Amino acid sequence: MAGGDELKLLGMWASPFVLRVKLALSIKGLSYEYVEEDIFGGKSELLLKSNPVHNKVPVLIHNGKPVCESLIILQYIDEAFAGTGPTLLPADPYERAVARFWAAYIDDKVLAAWMQASRGKTEEDKAEGRKQWFVAVETLEGALRDCGKGKPFFGGDSVGFVDVVLGGLLGWVQANEEAFGIESLDPQRTPLLVAWSERFGALETVEPVMPEVSRLVELGKMVLARGREAAAVAAGASN
Repeated sequence: MAGGDELKLLGMWASPFVLRVKLALSIKGLSYEYVEEDIFGGKSELLLKSNPVHNKVPVLIHNGKPVCESLIILQYIDEAFAGTGPTLLPADPYERAVARFWAAYIDDKVLAAWMQASRGKTEEDKAEGRKQWFVAVETLEGALRDCGKGKPFFGGDSVGFVDVVLGGLLGWVQANEEAFGIESLDPQRTPLLVAWSERFGALETVEPVMPEVSRLVELGKMVLARGREAAAVAAGASN
């Protein structure tokens, strides 16, 4: 990299949290070395050393110094490379606080509802997750309307922090629709988000980074099958 900066990203191709970092790096125009971690088969010594607290991806290593947790990494990238590419967080302190609020909302509400809807232990649990998902994305629809102020993205005329955070989920949203026929973004309920998802996914800095939906579908089915097998084994052991 220019200026002697060395960037290495430890990740897993299907992780929405890793995708956020890939999106930010691509949007900022930063080059980096990507290291794929086998989170199912065994984590590398580099990952365990770089993130000894959580042992999770993503980890961004900048000139030998690790930065962990996707939201923190995004803010670090924006600050450490402030003179490179577009800015993700607004300069205004209040607008920056609002962006951070909605990013946290995506993790606390939107992502949690999606996880429950797709991986709930019972059909009732999944149904409740879908209900919570629609409540959360309708709230996010209002945020897009208010934050974007009629402009294409949460960041206004260009992609910002919230766009990248939510964009990391798009691959799995599409995979769920393809695998289970569940319409996650309803054109009637959330027309702005539907238009946003198409606009965001078509960006030249975004499209090459997005994972293949068919691969996500295969992985999702495999994870669900493993979960059912583990549950069956556990049920058998308790009888």
